[in-house]
Amino acid sequence: MKYFKLIYLSVFCGLISILSFFNIIYSYYFNIYLNLSTYVWTFFISLLLSIVFYFSKNREDRKDSIYEKIITIVFGYFFLPLILSIPFYFSIYNLTFLNSYFETISGFTSTGFTIFDNIKHIDQSLIIWRSSTQWIGGLYFLFSIILLIDIFDNSFKKSLTNFISFNKSETLKQSLKIFFLYSLITLFIFIILNLFNIRAFNSLNLAMTIVSSGGFLPTNELSNILINNSQIIITSLLLLTSFFSIFLIYNLIFTKNHNINFFNEDIHLLIYFLILLIIFFAFLNFNNNFTNLFFSLTSSVSNIGFSLNNDYENLSFIFLILVIIGGSFFSTSSGIRFLKIYSLFKYSINEILSYSRPKNIFVNKHLFSKESFEISEVHKYFLSIIIFIFSLFFLTSLLTLSGVEFDNSFKLSILTLMNTVNSSIYGLNDFNFNNLHFFTKYYLIIFMVIGRIELLTLLIICKKFLFKN
Repeated sequence: MKYFKLIYLSVFCGLISILSFFNIIYSYYFNIYLNLSTYVWTFFISLLLSIVFYFSKNREDRKDSIYEKIITIVFGYFFLPLILSIPFYFSIYNLTFLNSYFETISGFTSTGFTIFDNIKHIDQSLIIWRSSTQWIGGLYFLFSIILLIDIFDNSFKKSLTNFISFNKSETLKQSLKIFFLYSLITLFIFIILNLFNIRAFNSLNLAMTIVSSGGFLPTNELSNILINNSQIIITSLLLLTSFFSIFLIYNLIFTKNHNINFFNEDIHLLIYFLILLIIFFAFLNFNNNFTNLFFSLTSSVSNIGFSLNNDYENLSFIFLILVIIGGSFFSTSSGIRFLKIYSLFKYSINEILSYSRPKNIFVNKHLFSKESFEISEVHKYFLSIIIFIFSLFFLTSLLTLSGVEFDNSFKLSILTLMNTVNSSIYGLNDFNFNNLHFFTKYYLIIFMVIGRIELLTLLIICKKFLFKN
């Protein structure tokens, strides 16, 4: 194996060993010994693999192709959860390998589907481990964007950097920056939740879930944690950290020349969110409880999917549309991405108007930006929507054939591809994953990974065969 593949896997195996070490310390400190041995085994296995991968690397300086990077990232999405599933499989809860792997993949892809019926029956150390799988999965996703930066359009790249491509030193620099930002945001969320009198254990788990755009909760009902309006409002605002770019605050503070290109996408997202806020407040606040509605709104746009068990079934389709649209390009949220949909819509309108007003000149560029987007970019945006529609109907068909009702199959397919947890705002809070047929669980595992890597890999693979340039 080449240098890139092995060093990449070595780093994340090392991070898994660090997380398992923290769980060992936590278990000893709070006298939780039920699953202690599983974290010890995970620590030594992940540490050994990290060392083996690091010292087995080939030191040749040949640049890895984009396809080799894609294969490595896809491989990591299936391999790393094998290590992370050890505490689940060898726990006292007698989980099968498939259920253990399903739970881990769900966390690593920041989806949040769970096979546990009652979280209260799980010991605290394993609950923290569930949240840790999300945290490291969100970091893995952000690192994947850095490593595949070459495949993205210039308008997206400039939300991160002025570089057209990264060499190894620049990749390392940006990766370290992401790691520290990601960790600091997690710490910031944890502190804020504590200041609002949320229990430290719940704050820690929620911090790892929110920053990764995951869906695991440390308890059965979120309403058991958020018990007053101030806690609901502050948590709603914190959910937006996985909606906007992870570099937003960094660029605001440290960028010397505040080039508008660095904030182009975040400005669009802010306008989009404010419009949604006005619409929901003015027209969709049926129960006169805007605090809870605001929480459901921020939860959907950030692809987290939390709910407070309010009856918003009449708005479930709208919330699903918000889930599909998604958040920022460089955030842990999923979705097709708002800027892509906006670009495609603007291009289509300009094309229609050009036939009715042929003498006029219509420029395809974003607001607050002087650069126009290329037609080749629009082709890729359109292709991403085609891929999503095809994947959606294919997964819906598989789930329906597996015995799941069509309505639930359609909703579950959207949430799977968008890596968003099932909850009451989508009408799927009572869906039981544990009772699904093992083939169905395999389908969901594969499509949870496809949902996480679609925009990073499928588009470039399709581009190779469909676009010459």
